[in-house]
Amino acid sequence: MDLVTRVWEALELPGEAMNYHFVLQGAVDRLWTGRRSYPEGLELLEVFALLDLELMEAAPQAVSFDTGPSPASFVQVTSVPRLIALLEREGAFTEALSVARRLARFEQGEDAVARLSEKIGGLVAEAAAGGAV
Repeated sequence: MDLVTRVWEALELPGEAMNYHFVLQGAVDRLWTGRRSYPEGLELLEVFALLDLELMEAAPQAVSFDTGPSPASFVQVTSVPRLIALLEREGAFTEALSVARRLARFEQGEDAVARLSEKIGGLVAEAAAGGAV
């Protein structure tokens, strides 16, 4: 797929962290949009979204409007929430929660953390009640 080749090539070029973020986020968005015609792309979506999150953690300025001594405000990221949604749909709640907690550092994903924590808690309680019978 041309998109994948272009992403890897773009990541090899010298540039700013924000440029890499937008390359990864754009790829995730395109893979998400084309998921029905190219379902294999969901694996790449996960790879690119996790790379984007790692980039954000390593270089928060890639997704911030840091203008000085006040706390940074962050741009709205779409790549990682798409990954969280995908993991949740697949039933990978613990992994989705872990990713959502990492995203929460950037003032995003708190709703997913609450929803997934509640869902996991309910499943644990259900399993405990089922085992006690």
